[in-house]
Amino acid sequence: RKKMFTLSIFLMALPTLAIGLLPTYAQVGLLAPALLLLMRIIQGAAIGGEVPGAWIFVAEHVPAKRIGYAVGVLSVGLNLGILLGSLVATGINGAYSPEQVAEYAWRIPFLLGGVFGLMSVYLRRWLHETPVFAELQQRKALSRDVPLRTVLRESRESIVLSMLMTWFLSAGVVVVILMTPALLQGVYHVAPKVALQANSLAIISMALGLVIAGKLCDRLGAGRVLVVGCFGLMVTCWALYASLAGHPQWLFPLYMLTGLFVGTVTAAPFVMVTGFPAAVRFSGLSFSYNLAYAVLGGLSPVFVSLLLKESPMGPAYYVALVCVMGMGVG
Repeated sequence: RKKMFTLSIFLMALPTLAIGLLPTYAQVGLLAPALLLLMRIIQGAAIGGEVPGAWIFVAEHVPAKRIGYAVGVLSVGLNLGILLGSLVATGINGAYSPEQVAEYAWRIPFLLGGVFGLMSVYLRRWLHETPVFAELQQRKALSRDVPLRTVLRESRESIVLSMLMTWFLSAGVVVVILMTPALLQGVYHVAPKVALQANSLAIISMALGLVIAGKLCDRLGAGRVLVVGCFGLMVTCWALYASLAGHPQWLFPLYMLTGLFVGTVTAAPFVMVTGFPAAVRFSGLSFSYNLAYAVLGGLSPVFVSLLLKESPMGPAYYVALVCVMGMGVG
């Protein structure tokens, strides 16, 4: 676990720093966008190992009765990174003119991110292997077959369940948190500053919801949390989009309340981490999470855009569909 956890952050940090140092199209022609694409591919592959690896790493370091709380707190860190990135981008755009941003200032966030990422690689030298994995090594109980082959043969139900949970997670984060600010500006003509403020408050509310949902998963089980949380998310998201045209004054409280219920996505890593045997947990979770996020999470903006052509309530329709699925799984 530790080696993969260190490798993933290194493969995130190095391409990020490299993007900030890339030559321009005027300097090297088509090589510039080709290098950018390559760096982004490496970043994406690394993130695919980082997120599942992080969930497993913290879950295997805590007692079983605190797994929900542990993955909830970790998810807070992941999502506050979204907020920090948004604030840095806003600061860059406020401190520099559009011409300066296009010329050189766009590099600053990548350079900062790369440096901090490499510092994280150094800090992870002091991480200890998880007790669960260390015990498996000591007992020589690790899968002797290719782990993914073992997962596909013996844990098919867990794969399906994990993919459905990833769909729910991606809908909450991608549609409600990442897409909504752009939709507020493009569809409902909300001022960019107001949209950013509302989104920032929603992310803060989501952070609170992630911890609450994690604690409830430990006490009540993920099933009940999913049923209640998905219903709450469906209702609040519907109310948010229904109010935007006629009652824009409700944007802040409703977006914050919706963000709070997005915190229900903590149930996803809880279910995924506990759903696979320890010997093949990393392979099973990484495979199901990345496949589902690439397909379902990647297509979410497409589905929402198609629904928007029919109605401005399109995002709420999509979230409602996924929430019904989540309640069914719960």
